[in-house]
Amino acid sequence: MPSKRRWSVNLNLHENDVGYTILQKKPAPCDMRIVQSVEKEMEQKSSYSSTKDDTGITAAENKQAVAIRARKQSKAMSIAISPGKQIAMNGFMLWMSGKNLNIFSISITTMAIMNPVKGILSVSNAFRSCEDPDGKVDLTSSKALFVLMNLIWLGVGLYKMATMKLLPLTSADWEGYVVWKHVMETSSIPP
Repeated sequence: MPSKRRWSVNLNLHENDVGYTILQKKPAPCDMRIVQSVEKEMEQKSSYSSTKDDTGITAAENKQAVAIRARKQSKAMSIAISPGKQIAMNGFMLWMSGKNLNIFSISITTMAIMNPVKGILSVSNAFRSCEDPDGKVDLTSSKALFVLMNLIWLGVGLYKMATMKLLPLTSADWEGYVVWKHVMETSSIPP
């Protein structure tokens, strides 16, 4: 065991520490629940012996591979939720920019439109770090959530464009395409 330095502090709680039982009763953070459930499954399925199974992989190596897959899955979910964290911030910025047309509101609205579109077009690049060479990490739900969050963010940007009257949503916006009838006769008698 290496010599313990006086400036190092061990922050890991042990069973005889003061807050250990209270901390164990608290629920785990969102991302760690998946990792802990997979680790518990592995503990139940495999014993701690280092005997090799029919594939030639030890139980410890199998447990480590499952833990890595679980961490990749939790990282994929955190990547999928990341556009949702930006929705509130950008919504506040859009609200602060006002309804008038000026360079600040146009640049923020352009950012609120372009960033989700770029995010949707680069879904595969965003999740490249979470892919498993064996294909055992399921990324479809994470990718679907990522696209959904970006679509919500895009909807917020489009709503801002509509409030700034930049989207053609009213009938007056399409007035140039209306074919007007030419009245052949007129009458001075009101209907």
